[in-house]
Amino acid sequence: MLNLYGLKNCDSCRKAMKALDAAHVPYEFKDVRDQGVTKTQVSRWVKHLGWENVLNTRSTTWRGLSAAEKNDVDEKQAIGLMVDHPTLIKRPLIENGATQVFAGWTKEAQDSVLSG
Repeated sequence: MLNLYGLKNCDSCRKAMKALDAAHVPYEFKDVRDQGVTKTQVSRWVKHLGWENVLNTRSTTWRGLSAAEKNDVDEKQAIGLMVDHPTLIKRPLIENGATQVFAGWTKEAQDSVLSG
């Protein structure tokens, strides 16, 4: 089963869900603001994609962090920030089984998950 992590009011998440519904691809949507994420989940995503590709530094949440929190971020700090502030995770974050992880509704993600 496909897991889609994001925010229910996020345009990219809504586009992804609309496309998945149209293609009859089963998925489970998890709102990271309501449900949160675990360090284990974030660490797995970072292992697949690299923390730089999972951490959304263009988000409102990122801009609201203190300079001390944003300066010289490394993998460990990035994981901690994303666990503490799940809205820092690029959306949608898509897990396709245990082997595929995508950050964002990119062409690569669309091609992979919509082709079944």
